[in-house]
Amino acid sequence: MTSLTGRALRLTVYIGEDDTWHHRPLYTEIVHRAHAAGLAGASVFRGVEGFGASSRIHTSRLLSLSEDLPVAVVVVDAEERVRAFLPQLDELVDGGLVTLEECEVVRYIGPTNRVKPDETDPKGEKSL
Repeated sequence: MTSLTGRALRLTVYIGEDDTWHHRPLYTEIVHRAHAAGLAGASVFRGVEGFGASSRIHTSRLLSLSEDLPVAVVVVDAEERVRAFLPQLDELVDGGLVTLEECEVVRYIGPTNRVKPDETDPKGEKSL
């Protein structure tokens, strides 16, 4: 598991829900490539309404029946690791918006590091 604290870089890729890469959702391809590249983590967030360079509003409101809702793929890791991943995005993303923001990671702990109260840890000792 990647350890990450302190200064980091947040990569956000804004695309449409219907964008694809070889018949697969583009956001899925980005997440899988980020995972294969060993980045600390990636999440996909689906928007309920928005517009981009086309100025066409996409919304999830019932009467609109609009598809292609906005999607944001967010990746956070050390700056050099995120910047090394950018060439893959150049290959994948032909429309949308890609942003980079400096951020600070305060806590990044995976579930394998935790022992719940009243459980035995891997050494066979009780946790308090």
